[in-house]
Amino acid sequence: MKINITGVTGFVGQNLSKYLTNKGFIVNGLSLRTAWSFSENTDAVIHLAGKAHDTENISTTEEYFKVNRDLTIQLFNEFLTSNVTDFFYFSSVKAVADSLDQVLDENYPSNPKTPYGKSKWEAESYLLSKSLPAGKRLFIIRPCMIHGPGNKGNLNLLYKIVKKGIPWPLASFENKRSFLSIDNLNFLIFEMLKNKSLASGVYNFADDQSLSTNELISVISAALNKKPKLWKISRSFIEKVAVLGGKIKLPLNSERLKKLTESYEVSNQKIKATLEIQKLPLKAEEGLTKTIESFKNNKI
Repeated sequence: MKINITGVTGFVGQNLSKYLTNKGFIVNGLSLRTAWSFSENTDAVIHLAGKAHDTENISTTEEYFKVNRDLTIQLFNEFLTSNVTDFFYFSSVKAVADSLDQVLDENYPSNPKTPYGKSKWEAESYLLSKSLPAGKRLFIIRPCMIHGPGNKGNLNLLYKIVKKGIPWPLASFENKRSFLSIDNLNFLIFEMLKNKSLASGVYNFADDQSLSTNELISVISAALNKKPKLWKISRSFIEKVAVLGGKIKLPLNSERLKKLTESYEVSNQKIKATLEIQKLPLKAEEGLTKTIESFKNNKI
C-alpha cells in the first residue's frame, strides 16, 4: 500500500512514516509549500501538516486559517478528483472545545473559541459537507495531546519542575486529563488503513486511561527516582492568590490556574468499538513513562 503524508518532517509525521514503513507500506512525504501532486498509485493521503496552537499568541488569525483551513480544502479537492481511496485529516479535539464540562465524545457540539480551534473546525465542516465519490473514504481524526520520545511539548515544563525538586503547589486541585502516546496513535492509523470495511467518519484518539496532574507528577517523579512533592495548599487561598496575580502581574493568575487544573477527558470508545479492539497497546502511564525516559536520555 502506498501512502502520502503531509507534514512528514514533524514529530507525528516522522514517527508515523517510520512505523508504517516497518509494516511494509510505501510512504512518501508530500510538501504543500511548493507545487505538489499525489504519487502515482497512491492509496491513502494522511494530512498532518498544519499550523499548531501557539501558546505565546504571536501568530495571526490569518495564518491559522490559511494553513489549517485553506490548504486542507485545496488538498481535499484534489483528493476528490484523484484515484486515491482514503483521506485522513488530522484535526484536533480543540476543534470542538477549549474546555469541557463532561467527557468529550464525537457527538459533543463544536464551539471552538481560538483561531486554532476555529480553523480546524471550519476545515472539518468543509470536508464533511462534500459528497464522496463511490469507493472513497474520509476519516477526520481528533487527537488529544500527543506525546512520545523526541516530543518537546508541555510535558517538558512539568519534567523540569520535578527534576529541579520544585514542589507542585496545586495538589489540592483534582482533575483528569487525556493524553495520546505516539505508539497508540501509530497503532490506530495502521489498523484503520488495514480495515477496508471501516466507515468514513469522525474519530477521537486518546489513550485508554486519563490521569490527574498529581498522577502525572508522580509518574515523572518515579522516572527520575524521586519522591513526588505534592503540596496540598488550600484551594481558596490559591484562588485568591491567582486573582491578585491577575491584578499585579504575577506568574499565577486565574486564567493560568484554570489551564493548570482543569479536566479535559476524551473518549476513544468509538474508534475501539469500530475496529473491534479491547484496549490500546500502551497504557497511559506506560506511554508517559516512555516519554519521560527520553527526556532523561537527552538530558533535557
